[in-house]
Amino acid sequence: MKKLTLDDCVYLCMKNGDWWTFWTLQSTIKDRTGRFFGEPTISASIRNLRKDYAREKYKLNPYGEVIEKRRIEGRKGYEYKLKGVSNG
Repeated sequence: MKKLTLDDCVYLCMKNGDWWTFWTLQSTIKDRTGRFFGEPTISASIRNLRKDYAREKYKLNPYGEVIEKRRIEGRKGYEYKLKGVSNG
């Protein structure tokens, strides 16, 4: 079986349509793979999901924004989710 890339891991987490922070992605990926990635690396993988090759690979919307971003209420930081993915 092919080893998952960080982009794969971020997509597999986010495809459920829930809101994710860098920290929840970091923790979930570490729990599931045993591999630790820093926040800048996870941020880069979220950005990568916007690129054409990722849109094609993961069958994301080829037009428009695929990542939604919002400020975390009452705290520092942001949450991110894939647009157009149902979480039910």
